[in-house]
Amino acid sequence: MAFNFQTFRTRTLTALLFVIVMLVGLFWNFWSFLILFTVIHFGCWYEFVKLMKKIYNKNYLGYSLFGAIYITLPLILLLFIREENRDYLDRDQGFLNLGFIIPCGIIFSIWINDTSAYLVGSFIGKTPLTKISPKKTIEGTIGGTILCVSVISLLANYIPVAKIIEVKHWAIIAALCAIFGTIGDLFESKLKRMADVKDSGSFMPGHGGFLDRFDSLLFAVPAVWVYVKLFL
Repeated sequence: MAFNFQTFRTRTLTALLFVIVMLVGLFWNFWSFLILFTVIHFGCWYEFVKLMKKIYNKNYLGYSLFGAIYITLPLILLLFIREENRDYLDRDQGFLNLGFIIPCGIIFSIWINDTSAYLVGSFIGKTPLTKISPKKTIEGTIGGTILCVSVISLLANYIPVAKIIEVKHWAIIAALCAIFGTIGDLFESKLKRMADVKDSGSFMPGHGGFLDRFDSLLFAVPAVWVYVKLFL
């Protein structure tokens, strides 16, 4: 396939804008966090209902209610993580609290895993992981998980605010994000196959829709929430 500069530029600019919006929402304050994930919530719901309508036709409304578990519950749990742990350290004293840093860690883990899996799969991937997503390989999936855990653990050793959590906990959180994030990606791919569409939406030119961007997050958050409740 010939290199298309226009497509490359569109994808790059869209990705850059996406990262900036995500970072502002995550780092600014509680309200920016709430607004960001409220928009994500309704964007995902809108696309999910459209997929259900394509799959189940007139019976789509009943199946759409599954979105309460698939979309709403994980994002509520993410908000719980953000708020239930915010008094762990006093931000007024110059520290970022536990409730602040864990959501950021989840997002970064997913980004690192997705990027690493793509790169490893591109270079050495030979064995298809599943027919649901033919481009995913076993080598890429394993390599992405290993690199995700390694990079997050390394960062936890050198970023002062991350040291409020032991490295072993960061390693487990990263592994949960990689594993469950991949499952979430495959689940959404299955829905798109059933609906016979390439992307769930088009809000990000060149990158797809809300569900395409946050499918991994929707499965990773509940797993991390359980771990946080039990062990942190």
